[in-house]
Amino acid sequence: METKNDNLSPQQSLDLISSMINQAKGNVGRSSFYFLLWGWLIAFCNFGMYIVLKFTDYEEYAPSVWLLCIPAWAISAMYGRRESKTKMVQTHLDKISMWVWICMAIVITPAWVFGGKINWMMNAIILMPVGAATFLSGIIVRFNPLLVGGIVFWIAGIGCYFVNTTDQYLVGGIAMILGYLVPGYMLRNQKENHA
Repeated sequence: METKNDNLSPQQSLDLISSMINQAKGNVGRSSFYFLLWGWLIAFCNFGMYIVLKFTDYEEYAPSVWLLCIPAWAISAMYGRRESKTKMVQTHLDKISMWVWICMAIVITPAWVFGGKINWMMNAIILMPVGAATFLSGIIVRFNPLLVGGIVFWIAGIGCYFVNTTDQYLVGGIAMILGYLVPGYMLRNQKENHA
C-alpha cells in the first residue's frame, strides 16, 4: 500500500525532516523546565552534601538532603502530564528523547538507593549516564549547548575518580551548573525568543 509520504520529492523529504527536528527542538525548549528544576535541585543537593561533610560534624545526616528528589519526581511527573495534554504534536524524536531520559533514570537510581554501600561516591558513577542523556538530547534537537553540557558531565565524571568523596560533591554541583543550568536557561531563552 502506497502512502502519501512515498511520493515526496527529495526536497520535500528534507523539508519534512527539518520540520520534525524544529518541532522536537521546540518541544525540548518547552521542556527546559526539567533541566532547570533538576539542575538547581541536584546542584543544591551536591553543594549541601559538600558543606555538611566538609564543615560540620553531622556527616550521618548529609545523605538525607537527597530526599528532596522525591517531591521533584512528583513535580516532574505532574508537569509532564500537563505538558502532554497541552502539546499539539509529539514527534518520533520527542519519544526517543523521553526514553533516553527514562533509561538514564533507571541506570542512576540504584546508585542513589544504594549509595551508602559505596560510601556515597555516586557522582563518579552518575555523571557519566547523565552526560550521555544530555549529549544525546543535544544531537536529537541539534542544540550545541546540550552537547557541551554532556561533555562537561563526562569530564566531571572522570574527574570524580581523582578526588575524595567530599570533593566529588563539589565537582558534581559545578557540573550541574555547567551541564544542566546553562543549557536549560539557553533553551528557555530560545523558546521565549521563538514564542
